[in-house]
Amino acid sequence: MRGHQPMSYSNLPLTRYAASGEVNVAYQVMGDGPFDLIVIPGIVSHIEFLHEVPGYTAFLRRLSKFARVVTFDKRGQGLSDRISGAPTLEERMDDVRAVMDNIGSRRAALLGFSEGCALSAMFAASYPERVSHLVLFGGFIRYADLFSAGDPEQIISERMKFWGTGAMIRGVIASKAANPEAVSQFAKFERLSASPGAFKAIQFLNLKINVRPILPSVRIPTLVLHRATDALIPVQKGRDLAALIPGAKYVEYPDGDHAFWSGDVDALQGDIEEFITGHRETSSTDLERILATVLFTDIVDSTRRAAEMGDQIWRRLLDNHDQLAKQIVDEHRGNLIKTTGDGILATFDGPGRAVRCALTFAAAAKQIGLSLRSGLHTGEIEVRGRDIGGIAVHAAARVMAKSGAQEVMVSRVVTDLVAGAGLKFDERGAHELKGLPGRWELFAASA
Repeated sequence: MRGHQPMSYSNLPLTRYAASGEVNVAYQVMGDGPFDLIVIPGIVSHIEFLHEVPGYTAFLRRLSKFARVVTFDKRGQGLSDRISGAPTLEERMDDVRAVMDNIGSRRAALLGFSEGCALSAMFAASYPERVSHLVLFGGFIRYADLFSAGDPEQIISERMKFWGTGAMIRGVIASKAANPEAVSQFAKFERLSASPGAFKAIQFLNLKINVRPILPSVRIPTLVLHRATDALIPVQKGRDLAALIPGAKYVEYPDGDHAFWSGDVDALQGDIEEFITGHRETSSTDLERILATVLFTDIVDSTRRAAEMGDQIWRRLLDNHDQLAKQIVDEHRGNLIKTTGDGILATFDGPGRAVRCALTFAAAAKQIGLSLRSGLHTGEIEVRGRDIGGIAVHAAARVMAKSGAQEVMVSRVVTDLVAGAGLKFDERGAHELKGLPGRWELFAASA
């Protein structure tokens, strides 16, 4: 993914192994909080390579503020021992128990993800004395129910022709599916997680598994979470899952990917923490809050242009775009937070410099054959290491979405702060911005 710096492995948890019968199960531990939280993975995983995927490590670190967070690879996948065939549900439960025993965890909360939800529910029903809370994200009741379009085995066999190419990203992290580097990275994740044969075998086995009869037997406090725009597991599947578990609390988020670590995760993390601990942090003590002008840019028609040019030529053009961005942002004393595949996110301590940077960058990009749209807003942001968050960031992104080709669109706040700076602004009317209250007056900037 463009602009992402690979995580230093020296800063990551050590991979260890737990013996589950004759099989060694790879696991990692983050944090030392008073609660144990076991993350039950989706259909494939690789506990070390996932740290290369933006957002994953940060999500776990947030959870590790209140819990000892444990991740593991199911037998036959990732860094765990390879096996012949596919592991049964009973064997997968044995692996969870083996990891818990190895770290001395007598009782833990389970966070099931996707395919891992069925295993989590089965474990909670079978060993209620070892489970304190059950959290199910992006889950479903029966794997076979996901194949309403035709014969499941035939569909799986057809899909396997594309295993290792990153094709699965369209369902798991749909928001990154148009980013060539993200697809390439996900392709590597697929290949490292499981061989084609192993992945096919576990899907065929999953077709025979139905946990519907045991869900009414789950007596553990349960929280079911799902995103309405989940591209892999339809949101109705999550609603159905929650309906069958006695007393389960269901929370639905309006947008986001199937991957729990992708997108706006603050509400999700807070809901998990509050469910397990009884409270949530209203403000994180390690977040620095500052006033800044936020700039988002985006290449107009990037998907179509990439298809017309081909990957190699398009990537060279994106490299030129990124070099220009760094140079111009630096010249205007800004901070380039990250490139987004076909755009940038930057901050400035002065709104005038931010607007001039956006205008200069748009003109320079046009010289190399790229048309940009830009959006700016000034407000309080949260500094999270190298990343930023907060309402001002969302507002800048929404302002950009209202911008046309070669336009630099700004909010009323920006125009109010740059009076006398020699910049011109044309009114573009009042608009509703998705997810933000009220109507926002927008203006197109020019020098």
